[in-house]
Amino acid sequence: MGSKTNIAAFPRLGGIAGIGFAALILLLNVLVLVPAGMPSPGSGLDEAVAFFGSEPAAMDLGTMFLPAVWALATVFGAGAVAAARRSEAERGEAWALVGFAGILFQNLNITTVSAVRLALAHTGADEGAAALWALHESLFGLNGTFLALALVGLSMSGRRAGIIPKWLALMGFAAAALQFASAVLTPVILDGGPLGLIGLAGWLIWTAWLVLYGVALIRLRP
Repeated sequence: MGSKTNIAAFPRLGGIAGIGFAALILLLNVLVLVPAGMPSPGSGLDEAVAFFGSEPAAMDLGTMFLPAVWALATVFGAGAVAAARRSEAERGEAWALVGFAGILFQNLNITTVSAVRLALAHTGADEGAAALWALHESLFGLNGTFLALALVGLSMSGRRAGIIPKWLALMGFAAAALQFASAVLTPVILDGGPLGLIGLAGWLIWTAWLVLYGVALIRLRP
């Protein structure tokens, strides 16, 4: 009995981390970046230069939260893998690892995005601003690929292992489709227009999916 309890303990920790991850990224955007005027995906260079030239404090504050965000995301992914690994091993599958890889890659990509933002804020967005902002927008848009992998892999493994209900898996697939479409359309979104809302919709669904998946992991019984 003790061994089974230990098996369920880490997925619960992953569930708590997933909820913490979702809460932090939501608060970071709602309380820090959006009020400061952070340009949305597809914004022009002039808007980016104006923001990064005047709001280094907002970027500094936002960056301070990011190590915790990435740590929580990694623990969440590992918890989902731990919850599904026995069931997947019996079927010879590894969807959970696909999802975990997506989380790790999005951590790496957003690390680069955040570094570019910080560089823009601390150089006054003067030197090489056009190239840096284009790089930022490209990395941010292409990050949808890794979020889609995480959503598909963890939704598939969670559903097949009986961790999450069918509707939550479908929610994950819908968010993945929106994120992947946003990644594919990155060159078009860079030119501006309403297509950036596709990625935003996928990101909002992803955030809700994270919380609900976390709750499922917390409630998991051996």
